[in-house]
Amino acid sequence: MIPDAPVDIDRIKGFLAADEALALYRHALAACAAGPVLEIGSYCGKSTVCLGLACQRQGSTLFAIDHHRGSEEHQPGEMFHDPELFDGGEAVVDSFREFRRNIRAAGLEQVVVPIVAGSEPAARHWNTSLGMVFIDGGHSLEAALADYRCWAPHIARGGILAIHDLFADARQGGQAPYAVYRMALASGLFEAVEQVASLGLLRRL
Repeated sequence: MIPDAPVDIDRIKGFLAADEALALYRHALAACAAGPVLEIGSYCGKSTVCLGLACQRQGSTLFAIDHHRGSEEHQPGEMFHDPELFDGGEAVVDSFREFRRNIRAAGLEQVVVPIVAGSEPAARHWNTSLGMVFIDGGHSLEAALADYRCWAPHIARGGILAIHDLFADARQGGQAPYAVYRMALASGLFEAVEQVASLGLLRRL
C-alpha cells in the first residue's frame, strides 16, 4: 500500500482496489511535476487520499470535484446505495461530511481543494494546466463523455489521464468508461501507459 499513509485507506468507503490505489499514488507523484492533479468523482475520499498524499509529498495541490449527491448507482433502491450516506431530513445522498472527515484524518486539508459541483459547471471557466486528471464520476455514457470532453484538454503534455472502471466485457461492468478510454486512444492525443485491474492510465502526447 502507500508508504507511511496516516490513515488506513482500505477502511475508507469506496470502490478502489489496493493495487489501483497504489498506481494512482505512483503516477500522481510523477505527474505533479507537470501541474496540479484533478479528480472527478471523490465520493468519500478513498482516491482523494491516495492522490492527495502524492500531491502533499510533492508540494502540489489536488482539486477534488464531486457534487456529493451520489451517482445513479448510489441512489435509494440501487445496487450501491449506502444508508449511512443518506440524509433523511433532506431526502438526498450526501457524502460530503464523510469526505471531509477522511481528508481531515489524512492531514490533507491544506492540499485538497474540494469543488462541490458537477463536472461541467466546474470546468466552465477553468484555465489551469493539469499534470493529471482522474475520471471516476458518473458511469452513464453522457456523464463519462462530458468528463472527458471537459477535462482532457487541460492535461499538460506528458501529463496523465486515468480512467477507472474499465471493462472490455460488458458482463463485468458498465461500458461508458471503456468507451471513453478507447476514444482517448483513437484521438491520437494519448498513448496507453499501464492498466492496473480496472484502472487505465494514458499519457498526453
